[in-house]
Amino acid sequence: MANRNEGSPARRPVFWSDNIAGASPEVMQALAACNAGYARPYGADELTASVERKFCELFEREVAVLLVPTGTAANALALATLTPPWGSVLCHADSHVNNDECGAPEFFTGAAKLVTVPGPAAKIGVDALRLAARAKVGDIHSTQPSSVTITQATEVGSLYSLDEIGAIGEVCRSAGLRLHMDGSRFANALGALGCSPAEMTWKAGVDVLSFGATKNGVPAAEAIVLFDTSLAAEMAFRRKRSGHLFSKMRFLSAQIDAYLYDDLWLRNARHANAMAARLVHGLKRFSCIDVQGEPQANIVFCRFPAALIEALAAEGFGLYHDRWGPGVVRLVTSFATTAAEVDQLLESMARLVQERPSEMELAEAERTV
Repeated sequence: MANRNEGSPARRPVFWSDNIAGASPEVMQALAACNAGYARPYGADELTASVERKFCELFEREVAVLLVPTGTAANALALATLTPPWGSVLCHADSHVNNDECGAPEFFTGAAKLVTVPGPAAKIGVDALRLAARAKVGDIHSTQPSSVTITQATEVGSLYSLDEIGAIGEVCRSAGLRLHMDGSRFANALGALGCSPAEMTWKAGVDVLSFGATKNGVPAAEAIVLFDTSLAAEMAFRRKRSGHLFSKMRFLSAQIDAYLYDDLWLRNARHANAMAARLVHGLKRFSCIDVQGEPQANIVFCRFPAALIEALAAEGFGLYHDRWGPGVVRLVTSFATTAAEVDQLLESMARLVQERPSEMELAEAERTV
């Protein structure tokens, strides 16, 4: 029997994730344009230089930038540069690096240990981090706390505030730890907080950023941004050794160059966030649906009655559900999500609830995850 969570074009899984959308036309045009003529290889081309200049302007300081094709590569290479094999990476249990990287951080670091630090809403708690940062320091028999990684926005759609990032950054400075930000949905977080890229990163103590793009309109390019430029030489060797140094680097650079041009990255993210807000507003009208928490970016978690999930699936709406508990559905909007698609889902739900009201109720015990 096929997994009912498997999507296909016929199932219209428009809210499955933000990585199911295609790419922004501007990015695809840039890719086609860079195909003409010749360019020096391995990042010695003008497009790569343009990307480096744009990141320096964006973050209001000198930074080093290394492009890779995937977020897994960005995260794993970043953590490997910050963490020795005998070290530990402090992360939240619900973080992407802990749950969804197939052991890549451990592999790239040479088997450094991931140590989970608790906190609400998939965010590391500052007090808990302070304790973890001191655990067994100097004990030759134990891995040594070496780096911290935070996910912005988190896997459940929550956001670290600037104060929270700053407090974590202060703990890291006091304990001699390096701070990495997994910014797979960096643009969505920035758009929601309304701050500057500098304020959300190095000004708050972040040493290395995985700057995501593939979930927000880019087909296959991510950036590792080093605020500590002394790490650049080691990172460059690690990128080559891992097989992520592109010979025809201009094809990665063209994507990021177009993504950054005229704030396309922010416009895409703000649209995705707005579609999520529209979706939440509609979902809250249904007494049989329990919206979990207060969605802050473009990810919405809800608890649906099982009958509603099945009925929507029968109508072609593939839903990503049950990974987080029975009846828990994750809905994600993207730069390509339209208001009409949001309204179509809500209208279908309203009709199904009206047609089968007795099947569409949540038990009181089901209203918490």
